[in-house]
This record gives sequence, C-alpha cells and structure tokens, in this order.
Amino acid sequence: MPAIDDVIKNRFFVFICGCIAAIAALQFGLSSMAGFVSSFSPLLFPTLTIFLLVFHLFIACFMAMRYWCDRRRLYLVALAFAFAGSSCLMVGTMSSFPAWFELYQFTDNNYNDAMIFFMFRHLMMAVLIIAATVLYTLRHQPLSRTIHLIVIGTVAIFTTCMIILAWCYSSHYILFGIDLVDNETRQFMMLWDQVINIILIMVWLVAFITMMVITRLRNLFWASGAFLCLTYLVSLSILLFSGQVEGLGWYQARIFETTATLLIIFVLLCDVFSLYRDSNSRYQQSYQNAIRDALTHLYNRSYFYDALKQALKTASDVSPVSVIVSDLDRFKRINDTYGHLQGDKVLQFVATLLTESVRPQDIAARIGGEEFVLLLTHTASADAHQVAERIRVKLNGYDRATSNNQLPEKISISMGVYTATSAQVTEEECVERADKAMYQAKETGRNRVVVWQ
Repeated sequence: MPAIDDVIKNRFFVFICGCIAAIAALQFGLSSMAGFVSSFSPLLFPTLTIFLLVFHLFIACFMAMRYWCDRRRLYLVALAFAFAGSSCLMVGTMSSFPAWFELYQFTDNNYNDAMIFFMFRHLMMAVLIIAATVLYTLRHQPLSRTIHLIVIGTVAIFTTCMIILAWCYSSHYILFGIDLVDNETRQFMMLWDQVINIILIMVWLVAFITMMVITRLRNLFWASGAFLCLTYLVSLSILLFSGQVEGLGWYQARIFETTATLLIIFVLLCDVFSLYRDSNSRYQQSYQNAIRDALTHLYNRSYFYDALKQALKTASDVSPVSVIVSDLDRFKRINDTYGHLQGDKVLQFVATLLTESVRPQDIAARIGGEEFVLLLTHTASADAHQVAERIRVKLNGYDRATSNNQLPEKISISMGVYTATSAQVTEEECVERADKAMYQAKETGRNRVVVWQ
C-alpha cells in the first residue's frame, strides 16, 4: 500500500508541476503579446468563442459516440451534455456580438448578455462535470436500463433549464434581468465581482478536488479534465481582478479555456489512435493465428495451398515455381523414445532451420505431423535441388550438443522436389508429385533428395 500511495503522490506532483508550467507559459506568452500590441481587435473574443464552440461541440459528439459504443461509461453522458450545453450557450454569447452578423457595429456589443451566458455556462459545466466524476465510480456496476434513462433524462433537463434561464436573463424576457457588466463603461458590477465570480470559483474548486480525489488522474483523459477545471479557476481569478471586459484578463480567460479544450481534443484523438492501434494489433495477431501452425509458427496447410495457387498462375519456363516436400526420418521413434515434448522441440528446431534456409519471399509451411513443405518462386529445378540438399546436409550435421539440446540425437530428413513451368498444373498436382519424389527418397534409403521426373 505505501508503494501505491507513492505512485499516486508522484502522479499528483507531476500533474501540478505540469499545470503550473503550462499556465506560466501561457501567461508569459500573453503578457509578451500585450507588450507588442497596443490593443486587441474587438473581433478577437468572438473569434475565440467560435473556435471554442466548435471544439466543445466536437467533444460532445465524441463523448456521445463513446457512450454509444460502451454503455458502461455512463459518466460520458454527463460530459457530453456539459460540452453540448456549453456550445449552445456560446451561440447565445455570439448573439451578444452583432458585429459578426451585421455591418461590424462594434459599439452595439452587449457585454452584460455575454457575461450572463458566461455565468450560466460555467455553472452548468461545473455541476455536470461533478456529476460525471461521481458517475465514474459506478463504471463497474451493472446498472439497469431504467437507471441509464433516469440519468440521461436528469442531465438533459438540467442542461435545458440552464440554457433557457440564460436566454431569459440575457435581455430576452422582460420579467428577468440581472446586471453583471455596465455596457457603457464596460466595468464589472458588484454582483459579479463580490458574489457570482466567487461562487463560480468555489464550484469549480469543488469540481477540481472531486476529480482529483475520485479519478486519481488514472489516465490522460482525467488529467486533461482536471487541467480544464484548473484553467477555469485561473480564468475566473483573472476576471476577479481585471475590473472590466475588453481588458487583457478578458482575453486571457478565453485563451486559457481554448488551450485547455485543445488539450482534451488532443487526448481524445490519442485515445482514438490508441484504440485503432490495439484493434489493428489484435486483428494482425488473429490473422497470423489463422494462417500459422501453433507449434512451429510456420504457415499452415490452408495458407500454403492458397499461396501456391496464386504462384502457379504466372508459372512458366522463365518463371518456374518449385515445391519441396520433406519428412523427418523415423520421427515416431523420437516420440516413443524421448516423449512428445522432446518431439515438439525437434519440430520447432527443424521449422527454424527451414525458415532460415529460404528467402523472405519464399514460404515454409507445416502440412502434417512431421511433414513440411517449401514454396520457392522463380526457382528452377536445379536450384531447388541445391536448396533442399543444403537443408538436408545442414540438419544432418546437428546433434544434441550443437543443437543446444533441441535434438536428442542426429536427425535426418527425406525431401522431394517438383518444379512447375506451366500455369496448367494445379496446386494438388504439384504437392502430389513432390510428395511422390519424397517417398521415393524414403524407399531408396532415406536422408536424401529426389527430384520428380
């Protein structure tokens, strides 16, 4: 247990150091930029808002798709609604900047409405992120469909209510009204500075602590989520001391949020690529298991015949295809004398020898108990005979000592060679003729190579 605690503490320490470094770098970059630029364009904030809107919409769709693929991850529903609702509220923020929809009348910007949407968006996201973190603890619990529907319905109703309230309070309903910013002086009102901003900071602090304690930053996804909470805390703190909109703090808050959102997107994309890599790796492993012999890892009978069939389509005098069928001599005696485990070691040793004795484009396969076959493309009969003879001599030269105890004694092999120079011959005929040549080698004394005539 102390070792686990040390790992967690180290993880938290690295995370905090990384966050401090990232925020300090962003702060330094913005401060340096502010030193070179006398004032920011009025279009910068709505431009950043549009980018953030698209990013949040992308994250919401991604979370929804992940939940659709894995229904155990109920916490993704809350995150999907958090970012989807955020995108909707940022549409409301954009409506506060008619310069984007009219003839660039910058003086008509309604900063109070923008801050109202900002307030409701932060409150909604913080609450839903806390809910998602709590739901994360239930990821291994068998939850019924009814519970899923209740959770989905609850977060949907909550998100809808927050959007409706934000719309009503932002100058769209005469019975509602709240003053956060003086549109004439662009100064924050006391309600924002001394009440709402502090409440939002406290809510995000709860979200940050909850995420750190429950998830323990088990992966990059939760680390990026904790960083997002931390950037919101920093952003609200900056606005607490900035005094007015359109100041440096106004843009710092939005740039910090955009950067943290980009980090989440990057983590999600890495997760996609990781899933693709694992899936492709499992597919490749499954495919190899389907075409390989389990004991020797040579190709199996089915794959060999398919490859031979394809090779024979282009067989000719200038492009001959050779097949070498081989069989270990008196292999049954090896199994009876030394046991099947030792027999398996002999088969594996021979398989390795065959693989190392042919070219990478050639195919070595196991088609029976102790029967092997080689497919050599663009190889004439004489060359195939030389390959077979080299393998026979090399194998016969090993004993227990030189084979590192893989062979209990000297082993010999009988081999038959057939070369096809026409596309008219079938794969069955090729193997049959090479097999007959191999049996001829057996009948004439074993431990030899015979070419089919």
